[in-house]
Amino acid sequence: MRHQKHRLSLGVTREHRAALLSNLAAALIHHGRIETTLVKARALRPFIEKVITKAKRAAAATEKKDAIHLRRHALRQVRDEDAITLLFNEKAAQFAKRPGGYTRIYKLAPRRVGDAAEMALIELIGAEDPGYKKRGKRGPAKKTEQVSEATPAAGEAAAPTPEKPTPAAGDSKA
Repeated sequence: MRHQKHRLSLGVTREHRAALLSNLAAALIHHGRIETTLVKARALRPFIEKVITKAKRAAAATEKKDAIHLRRHALRQVRDEDAITLLFNEKAAQFAKRPGGYTRIYKLAPRRVGDAAEMALIELIGAEDPGYKKRGKRGPAKKTEQVSEATPAAGEAAAPTPEKPTPAAGDSKA
C-alpha cells in the first residue's frame, strides 16, 4: 500500500529533488532570502527547518561528538560545507530562542516570462521577529461589544426617539 507517500515531488526524480532542495537551502542560508516558485518554497520549508533544528541542537549539545554528529547529518542533506559552517557557527545563535517556524513565505506576482508560475519569496526569520499574534476566541466578547453599543451607559442620556404625533381631539379630517 502507498500510505503516507505524498510529498511535494516537484515532478522530478528523488535524486533531482534532493539536489534541488540542497541547492535552494544553501542559497537561503547564504543570502537569508531567495525568490523561487511557490511550490519549491513550500517544499523547501520543512527541509530547511529540520536542518536549522539540527544546528540548534548541536549548539546546545554538551558533548562535542553529538555536535559533530548533527553537523554531519546536516552536511549530508545540504551538501555545501560553507553553508553548513555559516549555519552552525553563526546563524544557529540567531534561532536559539525561537521555538520553531524559522522561515516565512510571501506570495509574489506570477512570473511574466515563460510559464506564469506563482512566485514566492522565502526568508529566514530570527528570534527578534514577534510574528503574528494569536487570535483568541471571539464569540462571547463580540456579543458583549454589540450589547454595550446598543444600550447606553449609566451616565449617558439616551438619544430621543421620534414619536408619532397624536391627533388632537378636534382635528379630524373626516
